[in-house]
Amino acid sequence: MFFELLKELFGFRDIIDIITVALFIYGIIYFLAVTKGFQILRGLVFLGLFWFASEIIQLRTLSWIFEKLWTLGLFSIVVIFQPEIRRTLARIGEKTKVIKFSSVEERTIERIVRACRFMSDRQIGALIVIERNQDIEDIIEGCVYIDATVSVELLITVFYPMTPLHDGAVVIRGERIAFASCVLPLSKTTELPKKYGTRHRAALGISEESDAIAVVVSEETGEISLAVEGKLERSLDPEILKDRLSELLGLRHETT
Repeated sequence: MFFELLKELFGFRDIIDIITVALFIYGIIYFLAVTKGFQILRGLVFLGLFWFASEIIQLRTLSWIFEKLWTLGLFSIVVIFQPEIRRTLARIGEKTKVIKFSSVEERTIERIVRACRFMSDRQIGALIVIERNQDIEDIIEGCVYIDATVSVELLITVFYPMTPLHDGAVVIRGERIAFASCVLPLSKTTELPKKYGTRHRAALGISEESDAIAVVVSEETGEISLAVEGKLERSLDPEILKDRLSELLGLRHETT
C-alpha cells in the first residue's frame, strides 16, 4: 500500500531529481566543510533570517538595503572562495577526461633524489615541483624557461646559493626541467608549524591548487619533505623519497 502510494506521488524522473538535488546539497556542505566555510555560512544564515524578519514586519528601508546587498554578497562569495572553486573545477575536469601520468622515468627520479641528497647534506634550500596530469603554467608566475634534460648537476647548480635562479621553484615536466625560478601560490593553512618557511608553504600551495607534487629541501635543517594533495610528508630520507616518488608517478604500485 505504501509503495503503491509512493508510485502515484513520485515517478522515475522525480526520484532521479531528488537524488541529484541531495547529492548537490551534500557537495555544497562538503565543500564548505573542507574549505572551513561554515563560519561564513552561519553569517549568511543569520543575515538571511534578519532579512526575512525585516520583510515580515515591513521595515522597507532595511529590506531595500538587503535586496541591493544580495548581488554584492554573491559576488563576494565567489571572490572569497575563488581558489577553492578553481581547484574543485580543475579536479572535476581531471576526473572527466582520459589522461596519463607525465612520462617520468626511473632515471629521472633517481637524479632528483641524488640531487636532494647532495643538497640536504649541505643544507642547500631547494623546491622541485613535478607535474603529473595537470598543466600548472596558469597558476605559477615569474618563471624562466629552461627546457633542459633533468640532471643532478643542473638541479644543484640552479639551487646553489647566490646563483640567479636559486630563489624559486624548478618545474619538471616529463623528462625535462621546464622552468626555474618560479613563484608558486602560497598555502593559507594554519596547520603548518611556524618553523617551516616560504618554501614549504609554496610546496603545499601548489599541491593544493593542482595534482603536482613538490619536493622541499630545508635550508635551515637539510630536512627533505614532500607535498602531496595539500599534505606535507616530513623528514624523509632519500630512499623513502625515491619510493614515494615512484609510487606517486605510477612507476610502482602504492603500498597499503
